Amino acid sequence: MPRVNPEILTWAREAAGMSLDDAARAIGLSGADPSARLAAMEAGEREPTRRQIAKMAEKYRRPILTFYLPEPPARAPRAHDFRTMRDREPLAEARIEALVRDVRVRQALVQSALQDLEEDQPVPFVGSMRVDQGAPEIAEAMRATLQFDLGEYRAARNTGDAFRLLRESVENAGVYVLLIGNLGHHTSSIDPKIFRGFALADLVAPIIVINENDSRAAWSFTLLHELAHVFLGQSGISGYDGDAPIEQVCDGAAARFLLAPAELREIDVRGVPVEALVEEIGTFASVRKVSRKMVAYNLRKERLITWDTYKRVSERFDADRLDQAREAAGGPVDYYVVRRHRIGRGLTRLVDRMVASGALTSTKAGRVLGVKPTAVGRMTADNQAA
Repeated sequence: MPRVNPEILTWAREAAGMSLDDAARAIGLSGADPSARLAAMEAGEREPTRRQIAKMAEKYRRPILTFYLPEPPARAPRAHDFRTMRDREPLAEARIEALVRDVRVRQALVQSALQDLEEDQPVPFVGSMRVDQGAPEIAEAMRATLQFDLGEYRAARNTGDAFRLLRESVENAGVYVLLIGNLGHHTSSIDPKIFRGFALADLVAPIIVINENDSRAAWSFTLLHELAHVFLGQSGISGYDGDAPIEQVCDGAAARFLLAPAELREIDVRGVPVEALVEEIGTFASVRKVSRKMVAYNLRKERLITWDTYKRVSERFDADRLDQAREAAGGPVDYYVVRRHRIGRGLTRLVDRMVASGALTSTKAGRVLGVKPTAVGRMTADNQAA
């Protein structure tokens, strides 16, 4: 068996966004200090077994042959980074890169299957708009494409049901919408402060990913923000409070889709203390099934509140948003119901049809859905449960 370059082991683990402790546990190393054993392998002091390399390939999401390359491969082009962040955590950034890479692989499998069935028709609105057309025009283009009923959205029982209506409209238009906040296990969770979503604006199989660790009230805004990126034909990673022109336009388009600027005049902001303003915004946002931070953002954009006031209420909403996301994550739920919800009806229905036609093997179908091949049937058995 050819020897493994230990540099490959370190590169593959770090590219997967895993610490030594997380990786040693995932690979199944035993002994008094599993992370020390893995560190010894990465230092070239210990040779991994074939079984351990196979586990690394699985957990690091790399083909086994990658581990026998003479040196780490050149870095692939990154998705455009639209985020504005002063301090970046290397581990979190590696996790985001691994997540984007994983979704790109899923996208490529979908593209190939669609081509095999000669169904690779371009989604007409991908790249149909320009940044200089401005947020109002992009919002109107999205509204016309989706034929979305805002009244029905606001009449939904809660923000989760409202998001489900919006997601279904976007998926019916040809965009796959995934909810992902980690690399397959809660120990690799990615904080929404680091990324809120990203778009892969492909002409045939555009995909939007929303960080499910964010509060549910924020999901609809993020979905529309990323949809604006798809309309602009721009793939990339988005965060909160981005100051790049394209981010401001996408934020503006998402906000106008859900909320008419004139409605903001209903909020009493004159001489109101911050605590009272937080309550006013909360009531306003709850009725319209939008996030409070989005309302505050629009109040600032319309110059109804100052930048300082926006920062103060925004910090409060950020703290509350993370608490709400943690609370929503609790409680026992059926594994396959959760998985279908994360993947969405659009992709589960497509995979079901592709497997039935022979365009996707169960192995590839499992890769697209993020489950083992033996679980594909359970994932696609009841598409209505998504």
